[in-house]
Amino acid sequence: MAAKFLFSRQSAAVLPLVCLLAACPSQYVPPGASLPPVVDVPAGQAYAPGYVHRVSGSPAAYKAVAFGALPQWTQQDFAASLQAFRKSCERLQNQPQWQAVCRQAAVVPNQSAAAKSFFERYFTPWEVSHNGQLGGMITGYYEPVLKGSAVATAQARFPIYGQPADLVSVPLNGQRQGVVRIRLTGGNSGRIAPDGEYTANLAEFPLQERSRVLKGRVEGSRFVPYFTRAQINGGALNGRAPVLAYAEDPVELFFLHIQGSGRIRTPDGRYIRLGFADKNDYPYVSIGRYMADRGYLPLAQTSMQGIQAWLRSHPDRLAEVLGQNPSYVFFRELPAGNDGPIGSLGVPLTGGYSGAVDRRFITLGAPIFLATAHPETGHALNRLIMAQDTGSAINGAVRVDFFWGYGDEAGRVAGKMKQTGYVWQLLPNGVLPSAG
Repeated sequence: MAAKFLFSRQSAAVLPLVCLLAACPSQYVPPGASLPPVVDVPAGQAYAPGYVHRVSGSPAAYKAVAFGALPQWTQQDFAASLQAFRKSCERLQNQPQWQAVCRQAAVVPNQSAAAKSFFERYFTPWEVSHNGQLGGMITGYYEPVLKGSAVATAQARFPIYGQPADLVSVPLNGQRQGVVRIRLTGGNSGRIAPDGEYTANLAEFPLQERSRVLKGRVEGSRFVPYFTRAQINGGALNGRAPVLAYAEDPVELFFLHIQGSGRIRTPDGRYIRLGFADKNDYPYVSIGRYMADRGYLPLAQTSMQGIQAWLRSHPDRLAEVLGQNPSYVFFRELPAGNDGPIGSLGVPLTGGYSGAVDRRFITLGAPIFLATAHPETGHALNRLIMAQDTGSAINGAVRVDFFWGYGDEAGRVAGKMKQTGYVWQLLPNGVLPSAG
């Protein structure tokens, strides 16, 4: 549905990282292999190590460094990183600052030493800080598999919704307060929100710093915020949105919303693959923090596994706890296949080599070098991955959600990950970091 504003009236510590540089088992790759000559792709002029770049008004700062400053840089599986970067290039290759490196990436041999030389020749690493702090929070996510059904059954009773017909997005145009009038034009598929003019009080909406649109629904002559998770779980969406599938476990369904994509395994062995379509635009609220504050669980036990176990043993608290997170995700069905889920960049994610970032500070699609610790072993997890996704809970320049892959094993590790980490962004030589 098309929509626009007519006019407006104005009214009123980071924990220390354990074993960051500790040795851990990894494949050693000897450096020094040269790239095949490609005469139409210049290497470009890199910024000298030590050069600091700041974006006006941004809390982020970026310092150019040498590749030797990246922990365990020579011990990477650069071939896997190159494969993931080629996926980024499906979206980046039409941008002028990325054309040359993407063209080169397509012809580099799929061999670790050649891939290492490619990254070292054509990229500059930028050490990222946020408000002067180098350390940030690193979490993990994965693509879950839920038991369910394409139709409601006695076991599968919890609906997984597609995009509601009455969910409308209106450009904010920089407005953050006051009462505004908007006009909806063009109708929508459900004919639930009729064309016309409506008033909206911006104070009622959960606007965030990054909000660029106003999401809501029509109620009489007013444009109001969309339903919260508690309202939707109480039946507010009945008849307003398509049901793509039904899940057997409401707790696993909640975590499907947190991950943003997943698969439903039906009784006949088929899989329904679901990807992110939209959300109600309420901010993510940690139910783990709420449970710790209420004394339900110690904060140290509020991992995904700990929360799931507690909720299953306290079904009388289920609606209360899940309702504390008002954010709600709507899905779309994706074609079946073996590729990973589709991230915000629009390309499949690679387990162990993709991550979600805050695109206000990190260029979506760019390689990032992540230095953190494995959540189970404590060994160093230092890796060149691709910034191919975003998330409403991913806020800050040094903030990464590491994608572990698909299934229960990936979910076990991802659910335990809450580490301190450090980030370097790799950009083509001569390209400066910029705010999104």
